[in-house]
This record gives sequence, structure tokens and C-alpha cells, in this order.
Amino acid sequence: MTADAGSSRGFAHDVYDAVIVGGGHNGLVAAAYLARAGRSVLVLERLGHTGGAAVSTRPFAGVDARLSRYSYLVSLLPGKIVRDLGLRFRVRRRTVSSYTPFERDGRPGGLLVGGGEDRTRESFARLTGSDREYEAWRAFYATTGRLAGRVFPTLTEPLPTRAELRARIDDEQAWRMLFEEPLGRAVEERFADDLVRGVVLTDALIGTFADAHDASLAQNRCFLYHVIGGGTGDWDVPVGGMGALTDALADAARAGGAEIATGHEALRIHTDGTSPAEVAFRTATGEGTVAARTVLVNASPRALAELLGEEPDPVVRPPEGAQFKVNMLLRRLPRLRDTSVDPREAFSGTFHIAEGYEQLGRAHAEAAAGELPSVPPSEIYCHSLTDPTILGPELTARGCQTLTLFGLHTPARLFEKDNRQTREVLLTATLAQLDAHLAEPLTDCLAFDADGRPCIEAKTPLDLEQELRLPGGHIFHRDLSWPYGGPGRWGVETEHPNVLLCGAGAVRGGGVSGIPGHNAAMALLGR
Repeated sequence: MTADAGSSRGFAHDVYDAVIVGGGHNGLVAAAYLARAGRSVLVLERLGHTGGAAVSTRPFAGVDARLSRYSYLVSLLPGKIVRDLGLRFRVRRRTVSSYTPFERDGRPGGLLVGGGEDRTRESFARLTGSDREYEAWRAFYATTGRLAGRVFPTLTEPLPTRAELRARIDDEQAWRMLFEEPLGRAVEERFADDLVRGVVLTDALIGTFADAHDASLAQNRCFLYHVIGGGTGDWDVPVGGMGALTDALADAARAGGAEIATGHEALRIHTDGTSPAEVAFRTATGEGTVAARTVLVNASPRALAELLGEEPDPVVRPPEGAQFKVNMLLRRLPRLRDTSVDPREAFSGTFHIAEGYEQLGRAHAEAAAGELPSVPPSEIYCHSLTDPTILGPELTARGCQTLTLFGLHTPARLFEKDNRQTREVLLTATLAQLDAHLAEPLTDCLAFDADGRPCIEAKTPLDLEQELRLPGGHIFHRDLSWPYGGPGRWGVETEHPNVLLCGAGAVRGGGVSGIPGHNAAMALLGR
């Protein structure tokens, strides 16, 4: 059942077992689990549709290209959630892990990771002159692979203590490398080549503004979540786009009996911790309230505090996003200066741009000093190579392809003076770094929409804050947490017994995972 976006009446119950604030993927996971367990569930979503940041849209006028607009790839979604909820959702493995173009001694080349062990080894040897760096790569990722197999299953179990997780990992060297020492130390000890070091470090910087040697270890936490997904660390393409996942979750929630009310913006939560809480909301036609024995908040911790009328913790630094997102549709893939690799292969994995180790360090230092990176680092994904279904038949026949770009080290503070102008300056500089490795300008390959405009859009952290209510544009709602310790049995509990946090800012949140939604449902069900 879906309530009319303009309605504040017509709900099936006076008091719900659970009211979920926010219809993003985590809220929908919680709704589906609770409804299937026989609980009465109401989801209140501010926008006119569900999905939050995990949506597929057609951003270009008159163009039948359904892009994953904000969140791009899937790694952290447990197969357990897909199986438990009977989701009709699939992912596809990318044939290449990554390609990183470079120029040395005036000659263009590229580090290709994928296409089989022999080919990857040869690519490392061409870059570095020996097998040493490849063997170090294999040993390093064998370690993270073993750790992934031990840590990932714990994310949908009751929260372990630090000591319990350390014992489960049972590898003191790996524990010290990832949980106790800045990641930069491990990268520098194990790898000699600047480009290889940079490719390793990038997983520590996705959505996280930190240096390799940051004493807070925010980079380590980010790296951990990027290498443990699925117990393998693989990052896959969602078939049908990211919206296929949230559509399947909404269907599962409704099939279980949950009500989903779009166009309903939660305004306040009043609770005394014992009697049913009251959630005030606003629609296009007025305001209303609904009662709940438990409220699950699929929003940031800062938004939760505002809903409860509480002041944010003054000790905690306000969240700040640091990513630059660009969505594009091309008439065809551009030709590369490196003629040894087919563009379809190079762009089928993660295409790294200006992400050498020293380049990343310099970009962070410049941004920390209040300046846009002079050589902005980014990485590109071409989803349509792995999943052509996101393009209409005509676009496919013409050879069109999508590109989505994720820029690093662009904190929200850089855009506060003039978001529009700074966005344009950064976009030009970012594409120039890509063009340096192309045999033709990327702009020559862009498709055009029905109004004759090039098919390209860029989003800064401030844009994401405005459009999605992400605090400071932070894609994880706040810096990622260690997957141990924290509040309560599941890491979703708050100071109020009948209010749970089920968004990305919960312990073990972040990414497109559904894990906070699963864990909040388990906490409510007493499991």
C-alpha cells in the first residue's frame, strides 16, 4: 500500500509497531524485515519517490539512459539480505578490476588489473620492470581477502567488541596494519612504485577526506569497508541500475504489508521512551502526526538530533562530504593514447585518473589549505559496458555508453563561496586530467539531449546536501565507524529506548549495504 503524496490521512493504524523515517534503501530493508515478521510498518518519505541516493534516473532530457545517479556500485550488500527478502535483484562482475593510465619517458601506458593473472603480472612488469611489485600486490590483497572473509559475516550479527573482532581475525599483522597504524605506513612499506601505491590508497579515500597518515585512521576505516564487501572486496554493477535494488526493496516491503507514504516529510519526534512515540510530518496539503511503538530513523545522526529537538554533540565535528560526482552519456568511448588496450576494456573497470600516491597527497594538502586541487584526482566507471540494459535500444544500437566519475579531495568548504562557479572550474580541470590520457577530447564524444545540450552533469557536496539532505554532502552521513563496539547490541540503539538509527551513520553503516536497516530490524525484533 502506498499513501497518496498529498495525504495526511488514510493510514491503516492509529499506532504502528514501527514508523520508519526515510525511504532510502536502509529504511526499506528494515520495513521489509519487520513487515515480513508481522509487524505493522509505516514508511514516511519526504520525496515523491523512494530510494534516497540509491536511485536510477534519466537525467538528460529526452534521452533513454537510466543512470545510477548518486551511488554507483554494490559491494557491501550481504547476500543474506537478498535471500531473506526474496529480492529480484542481481549484480554483474566487472571483467576488469582497474586501469590506470600513465606516461613515463614520454610514452603512454597503463596498469591493467584484470584479464587473468598472467596479463596482470605482465602489466605490472611493464610498469615497474620486475615482478616484485606484483608479488607484493598479491600478498597484500591475499591478506585483505582473508580479513574480509572473517569480518564481513559479522556485519549482520550482534556487534562484537574490539577484542572479539581481533580474535576472530586472528592475524596480528593484519590487525596492526589496518586497525592500529595509519594505512600510509603499510602502503609505503609494501610497495615501491608511486602509481601502485596510489591505486591501493584510493580505496581509503572514497567519500573520506583524509591523508594516508591521518592520525584519526579515518582512511583506514574507509579502506576496510572497501575491501571486505561480500567477503571478497569485489565491487559489482547492479543490473538495471541502482534503482533496481530500491525498487525491489520497496516491492518486498509492500508485499509484507508495509505502508509507504511518499511526500511525507518528518518534522519532529516526541518520545518519553516508554509510551508510543509521536512523529509529526508535513505534506503538500498540511501537517499531521502518527504514533509508533518504535521509530526507526533512516537519516543522519545530525538529522536525528534535530528531529528529537536535541543539540548535536559539540565535540563531534560536523560532517563534511569531499567528493565530486559527474554523470555523462557518450556517443562512443574515447580513443586512448595507450594503444595497447581497447577502450572497452580500460573503461570496464575503475579508470583511475591523477591518483598517483604523491598526487593524492598533494591534492589533499591543497584542499586542506582551502584551494581546489591543482591536479584533481578521480576515477571513472562505465556501467553500460557491464550492464547494457540501462540504455534504450536506440542508444545501444548507436554504440552509446555511460560514464560516471567520482572525484576525490573536494571538501564542501571549497564550494561555499560560489558553488556554481567552483563546480564549473573543477569540472574543467577534472576533464583536462582525463584528456591528458586520451587521443581525443572527451567533449568530442559526448552525446546531446533533446534540447541540444551535452549530456553531462556535475554534483558537488553542496548539491548533494541540497538534493538529498546529506549532512555537508557526506555520502556516509559521517565518517565511517569501526565495525565493533558502539551503542547497544546492534550498533543502532540511541539514548531513547524506542528510537533506533537505521541510516548510514549507524555503526557498520555507509555504502549501499542495507546493513543498518537489517540490524535495526533485528534490534526491534529482539534477535
